[in-house]
Amino acid sequence: MILSTELEHKGDLYPSKIISYRKDVDTLYFTTENFVVLQVTVRRDSVLRFRYSTKTIFDKDFSYAITKYASRGFNHLEITDDKAHYIITTSKLICKIAKADLRKSIYDAKDGKLICEDELGFHWEESYEFGGDIVKMSKVSQDSEAYYGLGDKPVHVNLKGKRFENWVTDSYAYGRGSDPIYKSIPFYIGLHHTKSYGIFFDNTFRSFFDFCAERRNITSYWAEGGEMNYYFIYGPNMTDVVASYTDLTGKPHQLPPLWSLGYHQCKWSYYPESNVKAVTSKFRELKIPCDAIYLDIDYMDGFRCFTWNKEYFPDPKRMVKELLDDGFKTIAIIDPGIKIDLDYPVFKEALEKDYFCKRADGPYMKGKVWPGECYFPDYTDPEVREWWSGLFKELIQDIGVRGVWNDMNEPAVMDVPGKTFPDDVRHNYEGLRCSHRKAHNIYGMQMARATYQGLKKYSYPKRPFVITRAAYSGTQRYTSTWTGDNVATWDHLNIANIQAQRLSMSGYSFVGSDIGGFAEQPNGELFARWIQLGIFHPFCRTHSSGDHGDQEPWAFGNNITDIVRKFIEIRYQLLPYLYTSFWRYAEEGIPILKSLVLFDQADPHTHYRNDEFIFGEKILACPIAEPNAKGRRMYFPIGEWYNFWTNELIEGGEEFWVDADLDSMPIFVKAGAIIPKYPVQQYVGEKEIKELGLDVYYKNGKEKSQVYEDAQDGYDYKKGRFSLRNFKLIGKKKSITIQQFKSGKFITPYKNFKIKLNGLPFDIDKIEVDHEVTDFAKVKINGDNTFVVNKEFTKLTIFGK
Repeated sequence: MILSTELEHKGDLYPSKIISYRKDVDTLYFTTENFVVLQVTVRRDSVLRFRYSTKTIFDKDFSYAITKYASRGFNHLEITDDKAHYIITTSKLICKIAKADLRKSIYDAKDGKLICEDELGFHWEESYEFGGDIVKMSKVSQDSEAYYGLGDKPVHVNLKGKRFENWVTDSYAYGRGSDPIYKSIPFYIGLHHTKSYGIFFDNTFRSFFDFCAERRNITSYWAEGGEMNYYFIYGPNMTDVVASYTDLTGKPHQLPPLWSLGYHQCKWSYYPESNVKAVTSKFRELKIPCDAIYLDIDYMDGFRCFTWNKEYFPDPKRMVKELLDDGFKTIAIIDPGIKIDLDYPVFKEALEKDYFCKRADGPYMKGKVWPGECYFPDYTDPEVREWWSGLFKELIQDIGVRGVWNDMNEPAVMDVPGKTFPDDVRHNYEGLRCSHRKAHNIYGMQMARATYQGLKKYSYPKRPFVITRAAYSGTQRYTSTWTGDNVATWDHLNIANIQAQRLSMSGYSFVGSDIGGFAEQPNGELFARWIQLGIFHPFCRTHSSGDHGDQEPWAFGNNITDIVRKFIEIRYQLLPYLYTSFWRYAEEGIPILKSLVLFDQADPHTHYRNDEFIFGEKILACPIAEPNAKGRRMYFPIGEWYNFWTNELIEGGEEFWVDADLDSMPIFVKAGAIIPKYPVQQYVGEKEIKELGLDVYYKNGKEKSQVYEDAQDGYDYKKGRFSLRNFKLIGKKKSITIQQFKSGKFITPYKNFKIKLNGLPFDIDKIEVDHEVTDFAKVKINGDNTFVVNKEFTKLTIFGK
């Protein structure tokens, strides 16, 4: 007879003392008296993995986030112990594990200083409702510690004092502080005493992070299921932390085609064909550069994915070809919801092959989205992903669409609580079957992955271009992203700036916002200011909900049109600079956008700056984000900075007022920089590049710069057919020397550099190219300190009088 029906609540449970320890190559196992096992894996000298089990055994080790290409290996590993601790020592870290309770403290191996320490450390609560554990971790916040990262959270760059939830959510017209929203990137960076580290909590269940919000000096994170499984990543430089995290979760599998870094125009929706053509013709008529035009859901037949509305688009292949002939690449939207319709081949095939998600007791997961009632493919099944990727053959290979935009892939479901699938939906999860509680946060990632695989296959030999709204850590391997359905307000211009910086420091650099705002209608001033910010985001696209009005560059009168054109032209001039930054991101994991704290963490003034950011390595930008402004105050990082417009030199380390009327914005260039420039083009590939501009900014000292180029598309660069130019500038009181070191087999189409010298403190007396004095007439020197020199030089010296 059962006498008690009361549920026993055990509360938080904690590891007891360690009773055994063993080592297996790079992995250590510590077992406690109450059957908790801590598994520590030394992945690199600066990267440790901590994984806990409360049942002595571990589930199969699998992660969607960790790339198989992640770096492994270390130079030193030593295991010792004393009375109270086991001690793990690498060349970068010392990790002490308490024998009494598994609590850990981690130190810098070089100076012995504390980096990170557990407070309560690992603890857990048994979940009676779902089984398994609610897993928890708490750590001590060090003096003046600051926190960054966590993906797309629309809050201050520094996360301290706030709590967050990670649950990918369709968040139409979200605002400052809205949480959760579109992405789940459970990675944060801690910074104190000029040392930086990162923690990646690789758990796909609904998770939470508290940065000293509940308890003043305690940081904690927990998840509603799964394992306590996290990676500790040490810098001490923050850039190295981000690069190591990006290495762990994956750098982009290839460079993007250069055209995808141009300007894109989008709207919900451009239709019929005559409307699309009217928009693209207007771009060419007004000579506003643009490389891509978008087709939202209205191009489809009844919102059925992979179909066309033949009334609006009677001959899509012809239209796409004609647009391409005019320089426009066509991007089409594809959502996950597949309309329930037995006369619809995509639906019928997926139904017959059992590719749709199901509820716990067997019925299909049915939800309402744009086509009406839909079923949803289970992208966590490899067979389903293969099928999905094959669906792109007609769209990409036959019709010629050049990019795909995945939307609504949180997954979003209309008219239901929570705006998504219920928890009892089941997923394949690579054969490790699970509920939606575990698969929700990676659903959009796996859809984007399958889309990417289809485009890679059918775009070949061109490179794929995919955009996703939903993402989990690692999605940056496959696609670009944007910040979702924002609003045409000044505050959202500020939010877009912060989100792009935050995503970049969270490993996801190929990011932009809906320029001008998706919901509601901007005025001309707001649109112009947003364009000014947008040209510095790697993904540069205007997008709007058409029922709020027009949002093309010419929609706000001639004055705004001229300003928008001016800034988009700057974007196209800077394409080789941006492409070089993207190459560094793809090769080394270095973010393209850098918050000032990422640029100079030793300067405490940078720790709370939101507005200013570094674009690439050498350009400082700061948007004007309020109406009627004639300028603004901004902080300049330590160093010397040239005004992009006037060449005025500013010594950094403090705030200054910067004039910036509507046709300008604060842009500055680091002293010593060499900035590559292309001529203005209406689209990438319109002109043969006959001369590469190099804007050289004088510095009394040394500075390094790079220029990376290749065929701008295709895969030959992976076979060594690229051009990498490393420049070293050496400035003295009466001379400036530029040394060039070139690698790679790609032959650039131009023969000469057009060099522009900025900020020279002397008049030019003579120019030496590879130790030979050159006649001024030969290099076509002008009074504005511009001249032409053969691209093959190894040493160029300009002497002053």
